[in-house]
Amino acid sequence: MSLFNLKNKSILITGSSRGIGKSIAHHCALHGANVIISSRKLDMCEKTADEINKDVGINLAHPIAASISDEKQLEELVNKTIDKLGKIDVLVCNAATNPFMGSMLDMPNDKFDKVMNNNIKSNQILCNLVLPEMIDREDGSIIIISSIAAIKG
Repeated sequence: MSLFNLKNKSILITGSSRGIGKSIAHHCALHGANVIISSRKLDMCEKTADEINKDVGINLAHPIAASISDEKQLEELVNKTIDKLGKIDVLVCNAATNPFMGSMLDMPNDKFDKVMNNNIKSNQILCNLVLPEMIDREDGSIIIISSIAAIKG
């Protein structure tokens, strides 16, 4: 008996070619979900999708490269995901940027703008892209991972 059954679920996970996102994608696929592996570099997305598919024994992981810093690429990511999987049941906003280590008192404005654009605005854009279809189906989930806890042990 399995605690989770994600068969026929479609999950889009940003920042999923490594780290926490990769683990989320891998475990969702192990429970039957189709997952989109997304990060900036297509070769890393393909490598991760291949690893997951080999472990699961069926092609449930699909690579689509996109940068969270580019609104057009986010639109293409959602459109390509829907073209590939038919729908998005779950959006996991996992990708983030931390271009500055130190006190906020010392953070240059351009670094602050990058953090806000990549870690906040991109999530808003993605939510706005997937929510209308989720609302129409009266089904769907959005998970936003937002923490710098991984930096400290």
